Amino acid sequence: MENGKTSREEALKKLSLISTIRAILPVVGLVIIFILFNVLTNGRMISNMSLAFSQVYVTLIAAMGVFFIMTMGGLDFSQGSILGLSSIVVCMVSKTSIPLAIVCGILTGAAIGCFNGFFHVKMKIKSFIVTICSMFLFRGLIKYLTTDAPVAGSAALVNFDTTVLKVIITVIVLGLGFFAFQCTPFGIRLKAIGAGEKAAEFAGIRTDLTKFLIYVLSGAITGFAAFVNVIKVGSATSNSGNQLETQILIALVLGGMPISGGAKVRFINVIVGALLYVVLSSGLTMMGFDTQTMQLIQGVVFLIFVAVFADRQSLQVIK
Repeated sequence: MENGKTSREEALKKLSLISTIRAILPVVGLVIIFILFNVLTNGRMISNMSLAFSQVYVTLIAAMGVFFIMTMGGLDFSQGSILGLSSIVVCMVSKTSIPLAIVCGILTGAAIGCFNGFFHVKMKIKSFIVTICSMFLFRGLIKYLTTDAPVAGSAALVNFDTTVLKVIITVIVLGLGFFAFQCTPFGIRLKAIGAGEKAAEFAGIRTDLTKFLIYVLSGAITGFAAFVNVIKVGSATSNSGNQLETQILIALVLGGMPISGGAKVRFINVIVGALLYVVLSSGLTMMGFDTQTMQLIQGVVFLIFVAVFADRQSLQVIK
C-alpha cells in the first residue's frame, strides 16, 4: 500500500516537472533565439528592434481570437481574409469618419466570424473545413474589390501610425483578454470544451452557444486589428492579411500552445509565441536568407514545437 502511494507521488512529481519544463521552454527559446540572432547579425537585431517589432502588433491582436478558438480545440484559417476584407472596409469608411471606420471594421470581422460559427456550430462542419472555405471565399472577394487598384483610405489614417498608439492598443487588447481568460469563468469554459465537449455539456456549459460567440468575437478582434494594419500605409491591397492565419498558427504553437487546446493552455502562449515568431522571422531576414529557405527553417522549428507541445493524452480530431 505504501509502495503504491509512493509510486503515485513520484508519478505526480514527474508530471509536474514535465509541465513546468513545457511552460518555460518557449520563454527560454525566445531568449536563446534573440541572443543567437544578435550574435549572428553583429548586434543588428537590437539596433533594429523598432523595425522588427513593428510587425508584431497586428499578429498579437489577431492571435487573441484564434487563441480562444484553439483553447476550445478548434482552428481558424480565415484570419487573413478577415483582416484583408476588414481593412478594405476601414479604408472605404475612413473617408467619412475614422471612428466609424473602426466600428465598421469590427462589424465586418464579426460578420465573417458569425458565418464561420454558423456553419461550424449549426451545420456541424469541422472548424478547419469551414474556415478554409471562408478563407478562399473572402480572399476572392478581396481580389475582386482590389482588381483595378488598392483601396485608398483617408489621408488622416497615417497620422495614427505611431509606436505609442499601437503599443497602447495592443496592451489594452491583451489586458482585456487576460482578464477575461484568467479572472472570469470565460477561460474555464473554453478549457472545459477543449478538454471534452460532452463533459462540458454535462457540467452545464452551453457549448454550441459558446463556440458560436467565440467565432464572432475572434472575427471582431481581427476586424479591429485591421485598423492597426491600414494605418501603416493608409490603403488596402489584394495582399492585405495574406498568410496571417499561418503566422498566427505558427506563433501560437511556438508559444507552447497545445494544438488540441484544453486544460494545459496558458495565456502567455499568445505573447511569447508572437514575439518568438517575429524574432525568428526578422533574424532570418537580417541574415539574408531567401523566402524559401526561411519557410523551410520555420517549418522545421514549427514541427519540433508541435512534437514537444502536442498533448498526446487528450489529442483528438480537431473540432
